[in-house]
Amino acid sequence: MSTGEQGGGKTRARFQAPSGTEDVFGDEAARFERLVTLFAGIVERAGFGLIVGPMFEDLAVYERVGESTDIVRKEMYDFTDKGGRALALRPDSTPSVVRAFIEHRPATPWKVWYLNPHFRYDRPQRGRLRQHHSLGIEVIGSADADLDAEVISLAWSFLTAVGFGPSHMKLSVNSIGDDACRPAYRAALLDFLDSRADELCDEHRERRADNPMRVLDCKRESCRGVTADAPVITDHLCDECADHFGRVRSGLDALSVEYSVNPRLVRGQDYYTRTAFEVEATSVTSAQNALGGGGRYDGFAEAMGGPPTPAIGFGLGVDRILLAAGDARLFAAPANELDAFVIDTTGGMEALRLVEELRTEGLSADRAYDQRSMKAQFRAADKSGARLALVVGPDEAAAGTVTVKALRGPGDDETVPRDQVTRRVRGDG
Repeated sequence: MSTGEQGGGKTRARFQAPSGTEDVFGDEAARFERLVTLFAGIVERAGFGLIVGPMFEDLAVYERVGESTDIVRKEMYDFTDKGGRALALRPDSTPSVVRAFIEHRPATPWKVWYLNPHFRYDRPQRGRLRQHHSLGIEVIGSADADLDAEVISLAWSFLTAVGFGPSHMKLSVNSIGDDACRPAYRAALLDFLDSRADELCDEHRERRADNPMRVLDCKRESCRGVTADAPVITDHLCDECADHFGRVRSGLDALSVEYSVNPRLVRGQDYYTRTAFEVEATSVTSAQNALGGGGRYDGFAEAMGGPPTPAIGFGLGVDRILLAAGDARLFAAPANELDAFVIDTTGGMEALRLVEELRTEGLSADRAYDQRSMKAQFRAADKSGARLALVVGPDEAAAGTVTVKALRGPGDDETVPRDQVTRRVRGDG
């Protein structure tokens, strides 16, 4: 068959969305749009502007994330294009934003937000897609600890606005030090892991030396048991990092953000320094319960070939937020409402003209097509969620009027002169 295959009493489409991707439409698309609009409003009031970057970059941009990360080792969709260039689909937005900063050198602090699809090759499961969407912010050009508190608070405020409360989510924060204090901690942690290597999972037994701190983030019971007594970074911070982290916590307290310090918390990318944070959903019925997170990455611009520039940001998973909100019965799709639905049985051009006039005046309007019967048009009007039906039949056309019928709640039919219809729909008369 050209459009489908018959089997088992069902028709299966010949072409389907690739594994690990999904089509978003209907109520889910309405929730998606509402979520993005909510996020944009919150961060733009804080001075952030939208950045729209390329969906793919030079492979080397993403390799700067760190050779020991899963993104670089096994998750990237990388390819060679027809010009022989090594490229990769975007697995993470921060490297792309930093590359844009180095290339264009905007004034600092540079505050941007994004909505991006991310691509990672992994086993698809609930809450983990090969193409997923991320909302995030980046601030490049300031090392102020108060900024860390503000950035974390923006993530918390947004998720609170979605409807999540302390019973639905948990915020964890940590400091992972910097180049001054982390090497000594890394050595102490590696000594500890070497002494109990036989108890680690296979992956971290072989790769613990690449990045010992990543073992702390392992979800396997074997590693979690071993690292329960491991040295913690907060006991090894230098004075500057300890003071910075203390100021961050004071800022969160001042902003009434609920959090807990988790010394085991590390981020999946190697570029992070000092502040790290993560928000987990406690309501989601899935192992993939991290809604997002972020942190400070003061050395990343320099590692990318730019000037030494402090920076901080976060990314939140749109798909996981909507999933967790659905599990908690939060953030329903907005009602499908129109101001008016035009019903025309004359067969002329009045429906075309009236709908265009309403839309031009900033009102939402729709109509039926294919010369359907009046009964069928009223069914379509009711399904559309419109407040009013605007009826144009032969009698109305001859008299130069429109019959206005209320579709939601009580209301008598009204006969309105054609040139007064827009005012009536708007409620001006």
